Amino acid sequence: MEQRRLGTGGPSVSALGLGCMGMAGRYGPVDEAESLATLRAALDEGVTLLDTGDFYGIGDNERLIARALRNGRRDQVAVSVKFGVLCEPGGGWAGLDARPEAVRNSLAYTLRRLETDHVDVYRPARPDPDVPIEETVGAIAELVTAGYVRSIGLSEVDAQTLRRAHDTHPIGDLQIEYSILSREIEEEILPFCRQNGIGITAYGVLSRGLLSESRSRQKTRDGDIRGGFPRFQGENLRHNLALIDGLREVAEPTGMTVAQLAIAWALARGEDIVPVIGARTRAQLAEALAVADVRLTRADLAAVERAVPAGSAAGDRYPSRPIPNPDDGEE
Repeated sequence: MEQRRLGTGGPSVSALGLGCMGMAGRYGPVDEAESLATLRAALDEGVTLLDTGDFYGIGDNERLIARALRNGRRDQVAVSVKFGVLCEPGGGWAGLDARPEAVRNSLAYTLRRLETDHVDVYRPARPDPDVPIEETVGAIAELVTAGYVRSIGLSEVDAQTLRRAHDTHPIGDLQIEYSILSREIEEEILPFCRQNGIGITAYGVLSRGLLSESRSRQKTRDGDIRGGFPRFQGENLRHNLALIDGLREVAEPTGMTVAQLAIAWALARGEDIVPVIGARTRAQLAEALAVADVRLTRADLAAVERAVPAGSAAGDRYPSRPIPNPDDGEE
Protein backbone atom coordinates (compact mmCIF):
# COMPACT_ATOMS: atom_id res chain seq x y z
CA MET A 1 0.00 0.00 0.00
CA GLU A 2 1.09 3.58 -0.65
CA GLN A 3 2.94 5.16 2.27
CA ARG A 4 2.36 8.66 3.61
CA ARG A 5 4.06 10.56 6.44
CA LEU A 6 2.23 11.95 9.45
CA GLY A 7 3.79 15.38 9.25
CA THR A 8 7.40 16.35 8.69
CA GLY A 9 8.66 14.57 11.79
CA GLY A 10 6.03 11.85 12.17
CA PRO A 11 6.04 8.18 11.22
CA SER A 12 5.61 6.82 7.72
CA VAL A 13 2.32 4.91 7.57
CA SER A 14 -0.07 3.33 5.10
CA ALA A 15 -2.21 5.76 3.09
CA LEU A 16 -5.28 4.37 4.88
CA GLY A 17 -5.38 3.90 8.63
CA LEU A 18 -7.76 1.82 10.72
CA GLY A 19 -9.80 3.56 13.40
CA CYS A 20 -10.70 1.15 16.18
CA MET A 21 -13.38 2.97 18.16
CA GLY A 22 -16.24 1.06 16.53
CA MET A 23 -14.75 -2.12 17.94
CA ALA A 24 -15.47 -0.75 21.42
CA GLY A 25 -19.25 -0.66 20.95
CA ARG A 26 -19.96 3.04 20.50
CA TYR A 27 -21.94 2.32 17.33
CA GLY A 28 -23.83 -0.62 18.79
CA PRO A 29 -22.98 -4.23 19.70
CA VAL A 30 -19.74 -5.71 18.36
CA ASP A 31 -18.33 -9.18 17.86
CA GLU A 32 -14.93 -9.36 19.58
CA ALA A 33 -13.76 -12.31 17.49
CA GLU A 34 -14.67 -10.47 14.28
CA SER A 35 -12.96 -7.30 15.55
CA LEU A 36 -9.76 -9.22 16.22
CA ALA A 37 -9.97 -10.91 12.83
CA THR A 38 -10.49 -7.51 11.18
CA LEU A 39 -7.42 -6.08 12.90
CA ARG A 40 -5.29 -9.01 11.78
CA ALA A 41 -6.66 -8.81 8.24
CA ALA A 42 -5.79 -5.10 8.11
CA LEU A 43 -2.21 -5.87 9.14
CA ASP A 44 -2.00 -8.62 6.53
CA GLU A 45 -3.15 -6.15 3.86
CA GLY A 46 -0.47 -3.61 4.75
CA VAL A 47 -2.36 -1.22 7.03
CA THR A 48 0.28 0.22 9.36
CA LEU A 49 -1.66 2.88 11.30
CA LEU A 50 -4.00 1.86 14.12
CA ASP A 51 -5.89 4.62 15.92
CA THR A 52 -7.41 4.17 19.36
CA GLY A 53 -8.17 5.98 22.61
CA ASP A 54 -7.56 4.84 26.16
CA PHE A 55 -11.25 5.49 26.87
CA TYR A 56 -12.52 3.32 23.99
CA GLY A 57 -14.16 0.54 25.94
CA ILE A 58 -12.41 1.96 29.03
CA GLY A 59 -9.16 0.30 28.02
CA ASP A 60 -10.59 -2.77 26.32
CA ASN A 61 -9.78 -1.42 22.84
CA GLU A 62 -6.10 -1.10 23.71
CA ARG A 63 -6.09 -4.66 25.05
CA LEU A 64 -7.69 -5.87 21.81
CA ILE A 65 -5.00 -4.15 19.76
CA ALA A 66 -2.31 -5.69 21.96
CA ARG A 67 -3.67 -9.14 21.14
CA ALA A 68 -3.54 -8.37 17.42
CA LEU A 69 0.05 -7.14 17.66
CA ARG A 70 1.52 -10.13 19.45
CA ASN A 71 3.96 -12.47 17.74
CA GLY A 72 6.30 -9.73 16.56
CA ARG A 73 3.80 -7.46 14.80
CA ARG A 74 4.17 -4.42 17.07
CA ASP A 75 7.17 -3.05 15.16
CA GLN A 76 5.24 -3.25 11.88
CA VAL A 77 2.72 -0.56 12.82
CA ALA A 78 2.29 2.93 14.24
CA VAL A 79 -0.19 3.11 17.11
CA SER A 80 -1.92 6.44 17.69
CA VAL A 81 -3.56 6.91 21.10
CA LYS A 82 -5.89 9.61 22.40
CA PHE A 83 -6.18 10.30 26.13
CA GLY A 84 -7.82 12.69 28.55
CA VAL A 85 -11.50 11.69 28.49
CA LEU A 86 -12.83 10.84 31.97
CA CYS A 87 -15.12 7.83 32.25
CA GLU A 88 -18.09 7.03 34.48
CA PRO A 89 -18.62 3.57 36.05
CA GLY A 90 -21.69 3.11 33.85
CA GLY A 91 -19.69 3.75 30.69
CA GLY A 92 -20.50 7.42 30.11
CA TRP A 93 -17.96 10.19 29.69
CA ALA A 94 -17.53 12.83 32.36
CA GLY A 95 -15.25 15.53 31.05
CA LEU A 96 -11.56 16.02 30.29
CA ASP A 97 -8.30 15.91 32.21
CA ALA A 98 -5.14 16.90 30.35
CA ARG A 99 -3.03 18.11 33.29
CA PRO A 100 0.66 17.12 33.04
CA GLU A 101 0.31 14.57 35.85
CA ALA A 102 -2.72 13.08 34.09
CA VAL A 103 -0.75 12.86 30.84
CA ARG A 104 1.95 10.77 32.51
CA ASN A 105 -0.54 8.62 34.42
CA SER A 106 -2.63 7.92 31.33
CA LEU A 107 0.39 6.87 29.32
CA ALA A 108 1.56 4.49 32.05
CA TYR A 109 -1.73 2.59 31.85
CA THR A 110 -1.77 2.70 28.05
CA LEU A 111 1.70 1.17 27.77
CA ARG A 112 0.67 -1.66 30.07
CA ARG A 113 -2.56 -2.38 28.18
CA LEU A 114 -0.88 -2.21 24.77
CA GLU A 115 1.99 -4.42 25.99
CA THR A 116 4.53 -2.02 24.52
CA ASP A 117 7.26 0.37 25.64
CA HIS A 118 6.16 3.32 23.49
CA VAL A 119 3.32 4.78 21.47
CA ASP A 120 3.98 6.29 18.07
CA VAL A 121 1.55 9.21 18.32
CA TYR A 122 0.07 10.49 21.59
CA ARG A 123 -2.58 13.18 21.67
CA PRO A 124 -5.22 14.71 23.94
CA ALA A 125 -8.68 13.76 22.73
CA ARG A 126 -9.72 17.39 23.08
CA PRO A 127 -7.98 20.41 24.59
CA ASP A 128 -8.83 20.63 28.29
CA PRO A 129 -10.47 24.06 28.85
CA ASP A 130 -8.96 24.19 32.35
CA VAL A 131 -5.37 23.45 31.26
CA PRO A 132 -3.33 25.61 28.87
CA ILE A 133 -2.45 23.61 25.78
CA GLU A 134 1.18 24.55 26.36
CA GLU A 135 1.19 22.57 29.61
CA THR A 136 -0.35 19.48 28.02
CA VAL A 137 1.97 19.52 25.02
CA GLY A 138 4.95 20.27 27.25
CA ALA A 139 4.21 17.17 29.31
CA ILE A 140 4.01 15.00 26.19
CA ALA A 141 7.27 16.55 24.98
CA GLU A 142 8.96 15.28 28.15
CA LEU A 143 7.69 11.80 27.30
CA VAL A 144 9.13 12.18 23.80
CA THR A 145 12.51 12.98 25.31
CA ALA A 146 12.21 9.95 27.60
CA GLY A 147 11.45 7.68 24.63
CA TYR A 148 7.90 6.72 25.58
CA VAL A 149 6.29 8.75 22.77
CA ARG A 150 7.59 9.15 19.21
CA SER A 151 5.39 12.00 17.92
CA ILE A 152 2.92 14.50 19.40
CA GLY A 153 -0.53 14.80 17.87
CA LEU A 154 -3.64 16.85 18.51
CA SER A 155 -7.33 16.20 17.93
CA GLU A 156 -10.16 18.57 17.03
CA VAL A 157 -8.49 21.85 17.99
CA ASP A 158 -9.07 25.27 16.47
CA ALA A 159 -6.40 27.12 14.51
CA GLN A 160 -5.35 29.34 17.43
CA THR A 161 -4.85 26.38 19.76
CA LEU A 162 -2.93 24.55 17.05
CA ARG A 163 -0.57 27.51 16.67
CA ARG A 164 0.08 27.71 20.41
CA ALA A 165 0.72 23.99 20.63
CA HIS A 166 3.07 23.99 17.66
CA ASP A 167 5.02 26.89 19.16
CA THR A 168 5.55 24.76 22.29
CA HIS A 169 6.73 21.63 20.47
CA PRO A 170 6.48 20.56 16.80
CA ILE A 171 3.17 18.80 16.21
CA GLY A 172 3.31 15.75 13.99
CA ASP A 173 -0.31 15.54 12.94
CA LEU A 174 -3.80 16.77 13.67
CA GLN A 175 -6.67 14.31 13.83
CA ILE A 176 -9.82 16.05 12.69
CA GLU A 177 -13.05 15.33 10.85
CA TYR A 178 -12.74 15.75 7.09
CA SER A 179 -15.09 14.38 4.46
CA ILE A 180 -17.18 15.33 1.46
CA LEU A 181 -19.82 16.51 3.95
CA SER A 182 -17.43 18.19 6.44
CA ARG A 183 -14.87 20.50 4.84
CA GLU A 184 -14.50 23.29 7.39
CA ILE A 185 -10.78 22.68 7.85
CA GLU A 186 -10.08 23.92 4.32
CA GLU A 187 -10.60 27.53 5.39
CA GLU A 188 -7.85 28.00 7.99
CA ILE A 189 -6.65 24.80 9.65
CA LEU A 190 -5.50 22.87 6.57
CA PRO A 191 -3.47 25.81 5.16
CA PHE A 192 -1.74 26.28 8.54
CA CYS A 193 -0.91 22.57 8.72
CA ARG A 194 0.58 22.62 5.25
CA GLN A 195 2.63 25.72 5.97
CA ASN A 196 4.09 24.09 9.07
CA GLY A 197 4.58 20.47 8.04
CA ILE A 198 1.73 19.09 10.13
CA GLY A 199 -0.04 16.04 8.74
CA ILE A 200 -3.77 15.36 8.87
CA THR A 201 -5.33 12.10 9.99
CA ALA A 202 -8.85 12.50 8.68
CA TYR A 203 -11.57 10.77 10.62
CA GLY A 204 -15.29 10.76 9.82
CA VAL A 205 -14.48 10.14 6.15
CA LEU A 206 -17.85 8.37 5.79
CA SER A 207 -19.57 10.99 7.97
CA ARG A 208 -20.37 8.40 10.64
CA GLY A 209 -21.95 6.14 8.06
CA LEU A 210 -24.02 8.72 6.17
CA LEU A 211 -21.81 8.11 3.16
CA SER A 212 -22.20 4.37 3.52
CA GLU A 213 -25.62 3.74 2.04
CA SER A 214 -26.24 0.42 3.73
CA ARG A 215 -25.93 2.10 7.13
CA SER A 216 -27.19 5.63 6.45
CA ARG A 217 -30.66 4.40 5.50
CA GLN A 218 -31.04 2.15 8.51
CA LYS A 219 -32.59 3.23 11.79
CA THR A 220 -29.90 3.64 14.43
CA ARG A 221 -29.82 0.78 16.92
CA ASP A 222 -29.80 0.74 20.69
CA GLY A 223 -26.40 1.85 21.98
CA ASP A 224 -25.63 3.68 18.71
CA ILE A 225 -24.71 7.28 19.59
CA ARG A 226 -25.47 8.51 16.07
CA GLY A 227 -29.17 8.74 16.87
CA GLY A 228 -28.41 11.91 18.84
CA PHE A 229 -26.46 13.63 16.07
CA PRO A 230 -28.27 16.39 14.11
CA ARG A 231 -27.31 15.07 10.68
CA PHE A 232 -29.17 11.83 11.42
CA GLN A 233 -32.41 13.48 12.45
CA GLY A 234 -35.64 14.41 10.65
CA GLU A 235 -35.43 16.83 7.75
CA ASN A 236 -31.65 17.03 8.08
CA LEU A 237 -31.36 13.32 7.36
CA ARG A 238 -33.74 13.53 4.39
CA HIS A 239 -31.70 16.41 2.94
CA ASN A 240 -28.41 14.57 3.45
CA LEU A 241 -29.71 11.38 1.90
CA ALA A 242 -30.67 13.40 -1.17
CA LEU A 243 -27.06 14.56 -1.40
CA ILE A 244 -25.97 10.94 -1.23
CA ASP A 245 -28.30 10.14 -4.13
CA GLY A 246 -26.35 12.69 -6.15
CA LEU A 247 -23.05 11.11 -5.15
CA ARG A 248 -24.33 7.73 -6.26
CA GLU A 249 -24.73 9.09 -9.78
CA VAL A 250 -21.05 10.06 -9.65
CA ALA A 251 -19.91 6.77 -8.15
CA GLU A 252 -21.76 4.26 -10.31
CA PRO A 253 -19.99 5.00 -13.63
CA THR A 254 -16.65 4.45 -11.87
CA GLY A 255 -17.72 1.09 -10.46
CA MET A 256 -17.46 2.34 -6.89
CA THR A 257 -19.97 2.53 -4.08
CA VAL A 258 -20.68 5.91 -2.49
CA ALA A 259 -18.53 4.87 0.49
CA GLN A 260 -15.64 3.98 -1.78
CA LEU A 261 -15.99 7.27 -3.62
CA ALA A 262 -15.84 9.11 -0.28
CA ILE A 263 -12.64 7.31 0.69
CA ALA A 264 -11.05 7.91 -2.72
CA TRP A 265 -12.02 11.60 -2.46
CA ALA A 266 -10.27 11.90 0.92
CA LEU A 267 -7.16 10.19 -0.45
CA ALA A 268 -7.14 12.66 -3.35
CA ARG A 269 -7.08 15.75 -1.09
CA GLY A 270 -3.31 15.54 -0.64
CA GLU A 271 -0.46 13.23 0.27
CA ASP A 272 -0.30 14.85 3.70
CA ILE A 273 -3.76 13.48 4.53
CA VAL A 274 -4.23 9.94 5.88
CA PRO A 275 -7.89 8.90 6.04
CA VAL A 276 -8.73 6.72 9.04
CA ILE A 277 -11.45 4.19 8.25
CA GLY A 278 -13.64 2.76 11.00
CA ALA A 279 -14.14 -0.76 9.65
CA ARG A 280 -15.53 -3.15 12.24
CA THR A 281 -15.74 -6.23 10.03
CA ARG A 282 -13.54 -7.84 7.41
CA ALA A 283 -16.20 -7.09 4.78
CA GLN A 284 -16.15 -3.36 5.58
CA LEU A 285 -12.35 -3.43 5.58
CA ALA A 286 -12.22 -5.09 2.17
CA GLU A 287 -14.60 -2.49 0.72
CA ALA A 288 -12.39 0.34 1.97
CA LEU A 289 -9.06 -1.17 0.93
CA ALA A 290 -10.36 -1.86 -2.58
CA VAL A 291 -9.91 1.84 -3.37
CA ALA A 292 -6.58 2.36 -1.62
CA ASP A 293 -4.84 2.71 -4.97
CA VAL A 294 -7.67 4.43 -6.89
CA ARG A 295 -6.83 7.84 -8.33
CA LEU A 296 -9.80 10.07 -9.05
CA THR A 297 -9.55 12.24 -12.15
CA ARG A 298 -10.14 15.99 -12.20
CA ALA A 299 -13.47 15.27 -13.85
CA ASP A 300 -14.41 12.91 -11.01
CA LEU A 301 -13.51 15.50 -8.38
CA ALA A 302 -15.46 18.19 -10.22
CA ALA A 303 -18.49 15.91 -10.36
CA VAL A 304 -18.29 15.37 -6.59
CA GLU A 305 -18.10 19.13 -6.11
CA ARG A 306 -21.22 19.66 -8.22
CA ALA A 307 -23.12 16.95 -6.35
CA VAL A 308 -22.12 18.11 -2.87
CA PRO A 309 -20.69 21.65 -2.76
CA ALA A 310 -18.76 22.55 0.37
CA GLY A 311 -21.11 23.45 3.20
CA SER A 312 -24.20 21.80 1.73
CA ALA A 313 -24.75 19.19 4.47
CA ALA A 314 -27.72 19.85 6.77
CA GLY A 315 -27.25 19.80 10.54
CA ASP A 316 -24.30 20.35 12.84
CA ARG A 317 -21.63 17.70 13.25
CA TYR A 318 -22.38 17.35 16.97
CA PRO A 319 -25.36 17.84 19.28
CA SER A 320 -25.68 21.24 20.96
CA ARG A 321 -24.27 19.64 24.11
CA PRO A 322 -21.50 17.55 22.56
CA ILE A 323 -20.09 14.40 24.01
CA PRO A 324 -16.41 15.12 24.86
CA ASN A 325 -14.99 12.89 22.14
CA PRO A 326 -17.68 10.80 20.51
CA ASP A 327 -16.03 9.16 17.55
CA ASP A 328 -12.54 10.23 16.56
CA GLY A 329 -10.88 7.72 14.26
CA GLU A 330 -14.20 6.22 13.25
CA GLU A 331 -16.35 6.31 10.14
